[in-house]
Amino acid sequence: MCLDIDDTLIDFTSAGKRALSLLIGRADLWPLWERITDWHVARVVAGEIDYASMHHRRTQCFLAEIGVVLEAEDVARFERRRKEVLRSSWRLFDDVLPCLEWLRAADVLIAAVTNASGAHQRAKLADLGLTRFFDHVAIAGEVGAAKPDPVMFHAVCTVLDCDPSEAAHVGDKLHTDAVGARDAGLEGVWLDRTGGDAEVPEGVHVIGGLDELPQLLVSEFARIGVPAQR
Repeated sequence: MCLDIDDTLIDFTSAGKRALSLLIGRADLWPLWERITDWHVARVVAGEIDYASMHHRRTQCFLAEIGVVLEAEDVARFERRRKEVLRSSWRLFDDVLPCLEWLRAADVLIAAVTNASGAHQRAKLADLGLTRFFDHVAIAGEVGAAKPDPVMFHAVCTVLDCDPSEAAHVGDKLHTDAVGARDAGLEGVWLDRTGGDAEVPEGVHVIGGLDELPQLLVSEFARIGVPAQR
């Protein structure tokens, strides 16, 4: 079982919005922050820059976009403060621990699969007591590919010693997570916590919370190797 981290296990968006709003005094710039972040993460995955440089350049670029031009030292200070606020704001969704405990009880191998920084993601898992549940943590910048690239999903399956057809991936992004996993030969599961009205492609499963995942896996156990409850 592969699980995305941000906004699947951890309510990252709420924490990120809170930290950014606190520092800039505005609550409407999160979409811009996400677009700039995605562009810089792609550069990391391509091997052009490392994560430390990405964080600094991303923040510098964002501030410049909103008309704030700072010296490098001030950008670094802003980023350090943002991370401090962010780290103090991380929270698990209520359905996470029961789901992970069920997967462990069912003797399912579990991997965290993320496009974000390895150091920060491992810190989140440790801070929130999740490290013990995972057999592997796959980081895009370390793999050299990012979701939805099949290489990312196949690399995880190789580590877990399973065929893609024996694995499932759950994430909050329809195309990056669920469609990407489906196209890589895994079962793709979209975690739609908000109950949106997006058109769901064929072959993609939809759940509204991780509390629905055990039943889905049991009903699909013949294809993805998850044992039925006894």
